[in-house]
Amino acid sequence: MKIISEQKIGMEEILEMIKSKRALLCDSVDTIVQPILDAVRVEGDSAICRYTQKFDGWAMTPETMRVTQEELEEAMDIIDPIVITDLKKCAENIRRFHDQTLVRKSRIVQSDGIRAWSVFRPLENVGLYVPGGSATYPSTVLMLAVPAQVAGVQNAFICTPASREGKCAPIVLVVADICGIKPENIFKIGGAQAIGAMAFGTQTVPKVCKIFGPGNGFVTEAKLLVQKYVPIDMPAGPSELAVIADEFQNPEWIAADLLSQLEHGPDSQTILITNNQKFAEAVMAELEKQSASLQRKEIIEKSMARSLIVVVKNWGEAISITNGYAPEHLEIVLKEKSEEDRLASLITNAGSVFLGKYSTEPLGDYATGPNHTLPTSGFAKSYSGLNASSFGRVMSIQRVSKKGCKKLADTVERLARMEGLDAHAEAVKKRQ
Repeated sequence: MKIISEQKIGMEEILEMIKSKRALLCDSVDTIVQPILDAVRVEGDSAICRYTQKFDGWAMTPETMRVTQEELEEAMDIIDPIVITDLKKCAENIRRFHDQTLVRKSRIVQSDGIRAWSVFRPLENVGLYVPGGSATYPSTVLMLAVPAQVAGVQNAFICTPASREGKCAPIVLVVADICGIKPENIFKIGGAQAIGAMAFGTQTVPKVCKIFGPGNGFVTEAKLLVQKYVPIDMPAGPSELAVIADEFQNPEWIAADLLSQLEHGPDSQTILITNNQKFAEAVMAELEKQSASLQRKEIIEKSMARSLIVVVKNWGEAISITNGYAPEHLEIVLKEKSEEDRLASLITNAGSVFLGKYSTEPLGDYATGPNHTLPTSGFAKSYSGLNASSFGRVMSIQRVSKKGCKKLADTVERLARMEGLDAHAEAVKKRQ
């Protein structure tokens, strides 16, 4: 990780440097992912089994693709009951937030015999991708399955990679059970082939209405490629964190926050933006000190090479850089709460914002309630973070009285005839 100064390098150059270090999707990923998707679409289960053997190292068959009730019971025996209590607490916080923010029915708009409103309708079935491999993510199960439950989705299916022994992470199975997902709705499939299975359907895996969940570059590319067959939540992954902090903060805390995202994977990225050179140097020293004792230090070493500390002259420059970068997560940590709020009001592009020195991003990853499945790679400029409304669609309803029809009839008839749509005009005229 390097420290760069806006006084020596202009803001545009800084932003380009940050973006150049970002793990963007590239043609080489596309050339790997597209053949996998094509094979899954044509061959179904046989392609899934072949790629599972190749990438995950175990001999899957269609009969061993699903999780069994026995595997769930084994997982329940392994996980500490205290951890299960913790997970249920997190689930409740997530449920409360999403339940309160979901608009199930809008207010009725009335005027001169016209009544119009909108209602929320859940999707029939959804596919949830839960990453695995070097780490397990029970929190992702919570962040996907709980909002789906709140929305009213009846059938949620999980795809998650298994170990070389063909076993899913026990904690993932336990959380799925907490969220009401039956073991037979969980498939031991990871990577691009999992996205293909949910997008196209196979002999064993059902085709879903929409695909959700974060993943590595291959998973994200697969989600982008299948959009002509099935919608997705957003491009989500690899992980990112930007932090705006002044010199009055604890360098140890700020470094710990940066490392919390760097440990996700070698393609993760963090950016610290500060107005003080000495503070930047203090955080750098803490990064080197703390990373040396972490379990995933080899991963952190690679992701740190993608990361930067930027010293700016003022917070206006910090806002410009942040909005141009559009980070997945953003922490704003300043001496004055009012100044944190002011800067937050100027942020237009970020997945989720954390205000204040105690609002460390990992709290949001697990337990505060808002979702941690967020747009990455600059897509926060055009996508929202996951929420309960993502698991459904809004349908408008209208009722027009005789009076309302009469009031609009002449206007609509003239416009319809102007467009050359006589049948439209006649449908209104015949009611007068």
